[in-house]
Order: sequence, then C-alpha cells, then structure tokens
Amino acid sequence: LQKLIHLLQATDDPLIQEQALITLSNSAAFSVNQDIIRNLDGLSVIGGMLSDCVPKVKEKALNALNNLSMNIKNQEEIQVYIKQVCENIEAAPLNSDLQLAGLRLLTNMSVTSDYHHKMINRIPCFLHVLSEGSERTQIQVLKVLVNLSANPTMTRHFLGAQV
Repeated sequence: LQKLIHLLQATDDPLIQEQALITLSNSAAFSVNQDIIRNLDGLSVIGGMLSDCVPKVKEKALNALNNLSMNIKNQEEIQVYIKQVCENIEAAPLNSDLQLAGLRLLTNMSVTSDYHHKMINRIPCFLHVLSEGSERTQIQVLKVLVNLSANPTMTRHFLGAQV
C-alpha cells in the first residue's frame, strides 16, 4: 500500500495513476487496509487526484475514496473534499461514470448529518441531475437526497431550491 501511494505521488502517467487507484480502491474493501491507507497519508494523496484534468483518474480517485469512506475516521479526513466532489459532479457530463462515482461517495458521506451542511448549496444541482439523468443516475442522486432529507434542518433548503 505504501508503494502504491508513493507511486501515485511520483508519476504523472494517467494509466499508471488509474491502475494504482484501482488497486488502492480494491484494497480499501478490507477495513484493516482502510486504517493503513489513512495512516500512510493516502487519503490526501488520493484526494489530490480529484483536481487531475483526466476524467478517468478523477473517477478512480472517487471510487477509492468511496471505499475508504466506509470508515468514520476516514470520513473525517475525506469531508474536506466534499466541495470539490460536488463541483466534479456538476461539471461532469450527465450520466457519466465520473458523475456516478461522485454521487456514490456523497451517498456514503451523507449517511450521517455530520457533513450535510457542506452539500446544501448543491441541492439545485442534485435536483437538476434527478430530473435530467438516466435511471441509473436518478437512483444514485435519490440516495443522496434521501439521506439529506432525513435531516430536519435541510427542509428549508429543499423547499427554497431553484431548479
């Protein structure tokens, strides 16, 4: 895991970055590895890939963060990327794998109300994606919206959203 994280830091080759992110993502399916990756500062390295200009690299980084977000301590670190994840969802082509990867991560990050405040301004975007997206995209955005709607403080933001 340490070598994969160092490889991500050392290379600019998108194909190598994608493969390293896929491997880290698969490794993050095991809870012991989630802790190891966090302790190796892997979350910030992977999070740094969200600003990459190659959509496939961003997508693979989002997938890795999604798997890593199953850990509460990891969520505390991943939450700093919520704004950027929302921006990626909004900028990504409708129904793209990149958009879906971002929505999956937000689904995990919105299970508790801890980070809902970081998504408030994106409710109009979520509602737009819901109305325009494919069935697969609609299901994923609905998961985020259901999580957000479970928080009573979000009611006025839903009711005031302009779409």
